[in-house]
Amino acid sequence: LGVIADTALIVNLILLLGILTLLEATLTLPGIAGIILTVGMAVDANVLIFERIKEEIKIEKSNIHAFDAGYKKAQTAILDANVTTLISTIILFFLGSGPVKGFAITLGVGILTTLFSAYFFARHLTSFYVMKNKDKDIKI
Repeated sequence: LGVIADTALIVNLILLLGILTLLEATLTLPGIAGIILTVGMAVDANVLIFERIKEEIKIEKSNIHAFDAGYKKAQTAILDANVTTLISTIILFFLGSGPVKGFAITLGVGILTTLFSAYFFARHLTSFYVMKNKDKDIKI
């Protein structure tokens, strides 16, 4: 499952850089800081999800149910952290100037790509992996 997390992280970065390119954003030092913070939040989302799945595997008899329960239970914590940060970036964007706005844009887009990569991309890859190995012990 580590390969899935790594793949989701790479997809997240590609999406982030692609969207920033479409927005014609200039990459500055605050923008790089926003990218680094985005990577940290993406790693945090993956850790929360896989730890919840690991806890559910100990409780549940079925890998499929453990997968579903793990994602559902991690969803609240991940959304809380990301929405709170997104609100902060909106405030920074409207109250900040130049470099602060660049940081806010980079981090805001990064939060959205993190949510996409965690809830759609990584979830589908993990679902495929769990369905393929539903009767085997999954090592997380």
